[in-house]
Amino acid sequence: MKKLSFFPVALMLFASSNIYALSSAVDSTKVVNLDEVAVVASRANEKTPIAFTNFSKAQLQKSNFGQDLPYLLSLSPSLITTSDAGAGIGYTSMRVRGTDASRINVTANGIPLNDAESHALYWVNMPDITSSLKDIQVQRGAGTSTNGAGAFGASINMITDYSANKPYATLDASYGMYNSHKETLRLGSGLLRNHWAFDLRLSNIGTDGYIDRATANLNSFLAQLGYFAANTSVRLIAIGGKENTYHAWNYASKDEMDKYGRTYNSCGRYKDDNGNVCFYDDQTDNYSQLNLQLILDQRLSTNLNLNVALHYTKGDGYYEEYKTKRTLAEYDIPNYILDGSKVEISDLIRRKKMDNNFGGATFSLKYKKGRVDAAFGGAFNYYDGWHFGQVAWVRNYVGALLPNQEYYRNKGKKADGNIFARADVDLFAGISAFGDLQYRHIDYKIDGANDNYDYATGKMQALNIHDKFNFVNPKVGLNWKISNAQRLFASFAIAQKEPTRKNYTDGMTDSYPKAERLYDYELGYNFSNSLLSAGANLYYMDYKDQLVLTGALSDTGSAMSENVPDSYRMGVELMFALRPCSFFNWNINATLSHNRIKNFTEVLYEDEWHNPITINHGDTPIAFSPDFTLNNVFSFNWNGFEAALQSQYVSKQYMSNAKSDEQLLDAYFVSNLHLAYNFKIKALKALRVGFSIYNIFNEEYENNGYAGAGYSLDKDGNKNIYRYAGYAAQAPTNVMGNISITF
Repeated sequence: MKKLSFFPVALMLFASSNIYALSSAVDSTKVVNLDEVAVVASRANEKTPIAFTNFSKAQLQKSNFGQDLPYLLSLSPSLITTSDAGAGIGYTSMRVRGTDASRINVTANGIPLNDAESHALYWVNMPDITSSLKDIQVQRGAGTSTNGAGAFGASINMITDYSANKPYATLDASYGMYNSHKETLRLGSGLLRNHWAFDLRLSNIGTDGYIDRATANLNSFLAQLGYFAANTSVRLIAIGGKENTYHAWNYASKDEMDKYGRTYNSCGRYKDDNGNVCFYDDQTDNYSQLNLQLILDQRLSTNLNLNVALHYTKGDGYYEEYKTKRTLAEYDIPNYILDGSKVEISDLIRRKKMDNNFGGATFSLKYKKGRVDAAFGGAFNYYDGWHFGQVAWVRNYVGALLPNQEYYRNKGKKADGNIFARADVDLFAGISAFGDLQYRHIDYKIDGANDNYDYATGKMQALNIHDKFNFVNPKVGLNWKISNAQRLFASFAIAQKEPTRKNYTDGMTDSYPKAERLYDYELGYNFSNSLLSAGANLYYMDYKDQLVLTGALSDTGSAMSENVPDSYRMGVELMFALRPCSFFNWNINATLSHNRIKNFTEVLYEDEWHNPITINHGDTPIAFSPDFTLNNVFSFNWNGFEAALQSQYVSKQYMSNAKSDEQLLDAYFVSNLHLAYNFKIKALKALRVGFSIYNIFNEEYENNGYAGAGYSLDKDGNKNIYRYAGYAAQAPTNVMGNISITF
């Protein structure tokens, strides 16, 4: 661990000392301004009738001290974050309008990043990607047509930095409580021979975590080689990430917190031969990922631009677990005789592995002339990935056990193609019409043995899944520019989404889950002048066949998601910003929402295993969907001094769809204070020193968790329903310092 952390730092210091002589006249804000066609084709602008928020590079860097990207976007309307380790580093995620990561589409330069099977992007696999970004757009609702899976409630559109005209070197370093740290080095050659440029970022992020043993060691890089001409740019981009994190995803019950403390982590817990409680050292998640992008931007004429990109992602990794009292048959391991007794259940160590490939091509053609702004594009992507498990060790095993004995293996294959056409057309008197039509085809297969043991057959569950989908996703809207300060918009969109891998593998083997459909209605108003800006966005998201956890178990005992016929999210997003003077800004936004499943039926099992019963709850809140969120920021900037007080309030959230107060995340209000000073030193382009206090008012809260339920029979045969939950405790007041030097 220490050696891995030291190497990037040593390399950074060596490189920065050698490039200093070349970079004393850096101007990293002057960039090659070629039309970024892929960006424009997938992004919303002031005429697009949807709800969106833009984040500039300057905004992101002011709080980029090591926390994962979801935390840097946390003040966006309707967006909340989660952290397994409790301090924003490691396994983190986000929800937008209550939709989870599997429904949030993420692209970089128009290229899809979501995992083809889980539909989520795991930010731990792309540590410090923020340091290489030009900007980000967060689209809420169905948004514009985009590439890849997960576009079903929100989209995150990221653009990586273009090259600077002149050489530069920037070193960022942060250190804070829980041994949290970040070291980032960015280097750029500037334009060489007026056409070529090379850029490199190296990053190391680490933490011990707030939660016990929730360590993370994250290394990453981004390298870019570019060719730039008057009408052409070609970029080859490599983004690499390697993570090692200790499991913290079990969370803790309230009883465990009372007994062991809020930082308790049961992952890796076992008892040795003497009955002593121990924790397994290698209860870790280990994954490496490499993303390659080759992007051509070509200006064909003053009105026509072409973008073509090829991409490839290689992922390889595993997670290792100590499992106690496991039935050996579930791992294809023969029972054994120990001290004259037959052993069928024992402790063991298992590894679940992935080895996957994802690649494809994207294109877009952008036309803009007069009253017409149009785009035509699409993509084809192909994925294949192995999933397999191994047993590394069995306690006191007697007999022949192969090294890393394999107990299941299956392969997923997915072909995903789409084509779209979009246009904004100015009609009259400031009114413009918007139309967007996408056709998407998916062909998905899974073959092999699942990791679930089927007691009915005495074998691992067989997988033989082949499903196809054809989606037509239309979007229409009107935008009215009432004046230079005001605009009004309305839109309607249909979005459709295929099930995830888990929806298949943890479901019944005799039926497939259905695709989900969303009807998204949006109505918005914005006002903006030099003093203030304000806006309101009303939305109604009507779902058909949304996949939700029902409480049911599959025939192998796994929790199931099933399609519910009718559910909806409706709400209003309010935004306000005031700038009464040059050195002070006040920004506030709030979301009031109502999120419901109609006529929800819960399925419970005796001892969570057999004899199912059903409970009809009527209309119930959708899990992890707060009714009210609020973000507030006071910002000061005076002669190089910066200060920002950021606050977020999130109302209570149910962790199941049964509306149970026993499975509830309480409301929380958290504030962070950021302080910084920008020094003016002739020998340096920039020197910025910052200091952050997170959770400044020491709020005790949890922002994520899990829930389960079942029933037991008493001696009279009466059914006693029980419910339980685990909670992801978050860090109390903690601090972090940061320094950034640009040569």
